[in-house]
Amino acid sequence: MKYEWKKNEKHLYGIKQTPELVDVPSQKFIMIQGAGNPNEADFSDRISTLYSLAYSIKMLFKSMMKNESDDKITDFTVYPLEGIWEKNDEDGLDKDKLKYTLMIKQPDFITQGIFLNALENVQKKKPNVLYNKVSFGCIDGGKAIQILHIGSYDTEPASFEKMDKLTKELGVFRCADSHREIYLSNKNKTSEDKLKTILRYSVR
Repeated sequence: MKYEWKKNEKHLYGIKQTPELVDVPSQKFIMIQGAGNPNEADFSDRISTLYSLAYSIKMLFKSMMKNESDDKITDFTVYPLEGIWEKNDEDGLDKDKLKYTLMIKQPDFITQGIFLNALENVQKKKPNVLYNKVSFGCIDGGKAIQILHIGSYDTEPASFEKMDKLTKELGVFRCADSHREIYLSNKNKTSEDKLKTILRYSVR
């Protein structure tokens, strides 16, 4: 049986262009931190590093479960790329000063041991110094406001305005100087006006 996040976690990923309050569970991730302009090669290199490791984890798990019965989870769909972006209070946006954490969620059944074995495998097949910067850990959940943004990343402020409006209406407060972006589209294969990105920030 294959675990597919699109079917099993619709409340987190199958959302609309209307802001909503959601309870986000604690989640496991492989993560890598970075800084600077996301249009530069370093940003792309970190994404490639994460995806190579994510597929190494998937293939290792699939191999581990090959003799299990059909009623058990023996495979899973790799989750989309996510990014945590630190809030920038400066006037205007200087992309060269951005700080971020790129990450790919892992199913609950993926353990630290599986991560370490998959990391060792991919380091042998595709040597890359960036693998030394990847970590595996859990991010606590909680209440959040989220919305589906369609279009260029540069037009996200309009969606954040809708989120902020709902925050005020509900009487809750944004409780972190950062927000999360979940990239449902491949920007290299999707026209800018059709990019789908989930925007989310924590509230209390």
